[in-house]
Amino acid sequence: MNKTILECNGIAAGYVKGLNILQGVDLVVHEGEIVSIIGPNGAGKSTLLKAIMGLIKVSAGRFYINGIEKTNLSTHKIVTEGIGYVPQVANVFPSLTIEENLEIGAWSVNNKKESIKNIYTNFPMLSERKKDKAGNLSGGQRQILALARALITSPSLLLLDEPSAGLSPVAINEVFDSIKEINDSGVSILLVEQNAKRALAFSDRGYVLDQGRNAYQGKGEELLNDPRVIDLYLGKL
Repeated sequence: MNKTILECNGIAAGYVKGLNILQGVDLVVHEGEIVSIIGPNGAGKSTLLKAIMGLIKVSAGRFYINGIEKTNLSTHKIVTEGIGYVPQVANVFPSLTIEENLEIGAWSVNNKKESIKNIYTNFPMLSERKKDKAGNLSGGQRQILALARALITSPSLLLLDEPSAGLSPVAINEVFDSIKEINDSGVSILLVEQNAKRALAFSDRGYVLDQGRNAYQGKGEELLNDPRVIDLYLGKL
């Protein structure tokens, strides 16, 4: 078994004090894995990523990065622990150029120029258009920029919130291809995705959340073919 990058134990969290959306969620991501989180709207999928990133307060439970407890660290400290995060949809600065977006992502990096140069090597489209405003990119290109910006800090784990949201089928394929390449380079992936069938087929393992709790978990292919998951979730998503 590869080492554990992230472990969540009994996580409870929400946006209003005393009103938890997450009701004690457990989750593990091992080194090198792609792990997906699926479930109906309101299940707490995106909330879990925000809690891990310190964007909302964890009111109960603990989470660990590389075996060390990091519950309720501030967001910038979570980033320096090797966790990258790509929020849903509005995840670039449209009035800034591609290069300026990448420079913002490199705030905690010692050798910013070298890090951005490496990103351009891995994402030639961004290099070709580095002086273009991010707002002029297509939806798929914006998502690639958001992924690239999160990679500048060389994270060991990347949290992705609905990377296919609002994209065309062609752009979805491009984004998922990029995610696979990122994983092949050694970055573990924790993926929240409304396109549940695509996510499970793509993932090593998956978790199904419902009403803020763990409903099912297992290998991606097993969940994809589990009659209970098909009846309750895949038909709705």
